[in-house]
Amino acid sequence: QVLLVESGGGLVQPGGSLRLSCAASGTFFSINAMGWFRQEPGKEREFVASISWSGTDTLYADSVKGRFTISRDHAKNPVYLQMNNLKPEDTAVYYCEGGPILSADENRYPYWGQGTQVTVSP
Repeated sequence: QVLLVESGGGLVQPGGSLRLSCAASGTFFSINAMGWFRQEPGKEREFVASISWSGTDTLYADSVKGRFTISRDHAKNPVYLQMNNLKPEDTAVYYCEGGPILSADENRYPYWGQGTQVTVSP
């Protein structure tokens, strides 16, 4: 069983920054990749970024390339999402997810946390 807990969300003005963290606990043998997805009310969850467990490979959605950076802390196991130059359209609940392969397909991630709210507003 894997438990994922997100933190770091909040309210920020356009152009501002936030760093999300995802702490993982439990048995990780089935996890080879971690991803961030987001969901707005009434919409489907969408891919944001993902990283291999080794940290050597990453994927990004076109909408966040150049603004967001996903990383892993191998010593402490969290996964981070550094979000810069935030825009109002980045407003959503952000979910940390874990799965067996690096992918932008949410169906590949059987584990996810409760989510953390990010609101970008003047």
